[in-house]
Amino acid sequence: MNHEGTPLLGDSGNARLSVKDFFFNKRYAPGAESPNPLVRFPARLWNIFKVTLLSSWINLLLVFVPLGIVAGIQEWGATWVFTLNFFAIIPLAAVLSFATEEIAHRLGETLGGLVNATFGNAVELIVSVVALRAGEIEVVQASMLGSILSNLLLVLGMCFFLGGIYNMRDADGNAQEQSFATGTAQTTCSLMALASASMIIPAALYGVLDQAEDDHKASSILFLSRGTSVILLSLYCLYLFFALHTHKKLFEPEAAVESGDSGEEPELPLLGPWSAALVLILVTLIISVCADHMVASIDDLVATGKISKNFIGLILIPIVGNAAEHVTACVVAVKNKMDLAMGVAIGSSIQIALLVTPALVMLGWAIGQPMTLHFETFETIAFALSVMVVTYTVQDGKSNYLEGAMLLGLYIIIAVAFWASPGKALDKVLTLVNP
Repeated sequence: MNHEGTPLLGDSGNARLSVKDFFFNKRYAPGAESPNPLVRFPARLWNIFKVTLLSSWINLLLVFVPLGIVAGIQEWGATWVFTLNFFAIIPLAAVLSFATEEIAHRLGETLGGLVNATFGNAVELIVSVVALRAGEIEVVQASMLGSILSNLLLVLGMCFFLGGIYNMRDADGNAQEQSFATGTAQTTCSLMALASASMIIPAALYGVLDQAEDDHKASSILFLSRGTSVILLSLYCLYLFFALHTHKKLFEPEAAVESGDSGEEPELPLLGPWSAALVLILVTLIISVCADHMVASIDDLVATGKISKNFIGLILIPIVGNAAEHVTACVVAVKNKMDLAMGVAIGSSIQIALLVTPALVMLGWAIGQPMTLHFETFETIAFALSVMVVTYTVQDGKSNYLEGAMLLGLYIIIAVAFWASPGKALDKVLTLVNP
């Protein structure tokens, strides 16, 4: 008769694991060290699957992945296809974030944070590439801007608000503020101001050329956007050299030093680098499939007149792509590690503004899609005002829950404004009614 401690999968080691350990032990898989490859490889694959599945409670939503793919293949209807794939991408983004963190653990704080920010934006990048290939340039522009605003206002606002609430009083009961490195905040805000200018200038040129022919205006804006994109990509490379080499100490988070002094044991990675890379590749492919179905349903969804492409790109897609990243930033803010929270929020915004968006302009050039940096007037104004408010908020190197509430309030105002303005959705409906 077998007991709970009986070795599973014929494991030849001394470890005797129960059925509970077989399904829920994140540190070991029975049979993973077996000399028999027919036992060892399946055991290791099982361990990768188990660790990934147990990485977050949000993975319960993975049930939407097969439903979303089936809905897209069977063409259940635009609303069902969009909704199911929308909820499917949320846990996939969380898994992508988990695998990225496992790799980042081995690279140090600064380089690891850069890798985390890069793959943290992978969902928006995948959705945007799929949308760009489909000619949905309005959705691509809105999703890029929405991702920046989501990080600058929603994520940073939640970090300031929750961090300020949980760390409102010091040990003596006196009111206190959370602090972070002002040098890092000022450098990153300067880069965001540059990104804001790169959007305002094409909009201003478009206004100057208002009397010109449409073809001439389009070619001028394309020329300016592509030239500006090359400059922004060069500046991002210079920023990396600045942050990772010449001024590396300026970007070292103080919170990491404090946590080390407090005796906290650092978390050990659960997956090896090759295992984490395998998860990244597989999840990226699945996200691409779900994104393809979701983007394909957007036109039919917008045609109903109930929602605009701008709102989908500006609010919904960034929420999907940044869900796991948002939670991570809020958790470290509650733990009073504001340098890390700032790195997640503003660092991700810089990467979207100076790397991803210009790269999409260049990709559009390569595949024949006229992607530009000319955003709608309201989008440009919203972005410029958000950068200005965030700059004034972080320039003193301190934060509290009131400042967090202010950033959240501005984000809600912008979201309501885009919900209230249907944009080109109304034009599409009128075209369908009166062809």
